[in-house]
Amino acid sequence: MNAVPVAQRGMLVAMAIGSGLSGWSAIYPQNTWLQVGPVLLALPVAFWALRRWPLSHRAAGMVTGFILLHLLAACWSYSFTPYDSWGRSLTGHSIDAAFGFRRNMFDRLIHLSFGLLMVLPFAEIGLRHGGLSRRAALSMAVLGIFAFSSIYEIFEWLLTIGLSPDQAGAYNGEQGDMYDSQKDMAMANLGAVLALPVARALLASKRRSGS
Repeated sequence: MNAVPVAQRGMLVAMAIGSGLSGWSAIYPQNTWLQVGPVLLALPVAFWALRRWPLSHRAAGMVTGFILLHLLAACWSYSFTPYDSWGRSLTGHSIDAAFGFRRNMFDRLIHLSFGLLMVLPFAEIGLRHGGLSRRAALSMAVLGIFAFSSIYEIFEWLLTIGLSPDQAGAYNGEQGDMYDSQKDMAMANLGAVLALPVARALLASKRRSGS
């Protein structure tokens, strides 16, 4: 097996610290640990996987970026992430008012980010370790995001069957929108489609450089 590069070990440490901070300051601890716990459990697996199937720093950094965004949102159970307050503090203007948002939209941002940030890592896995061509790896990555976003929404629904209505509402973050799951999946799918040209260019440049 390969040694995990120092930079990627640092990414794993950052995710571990982020998990602790997210759970420690959570406004709904009983729900937040459902979101933070899987990250903590996955970190040892990720360390082993990086030794067995190495990734570039760029791909690993994108995964880390998405996980840290997820942990930030989990601290506020997604629906209560105070991004609008942050925006007013920094700029003096309301993000929600500027875009006409009538609900907390941070969950939509995270789903969009999943599509934007995970295409390259998925494609790199297919290209480097799956024996796929670049075109097939990119197609697999986009379709994989379509599938994962759907599976996650089904898992979320199944998980909340055992929660009280208040807990389920806080965990799901649907904010009264009966089509919240479909919209979340659409945002992830949109992110994947938008990221595809960039991922294609990055993989092509990497191949030309021989790295």
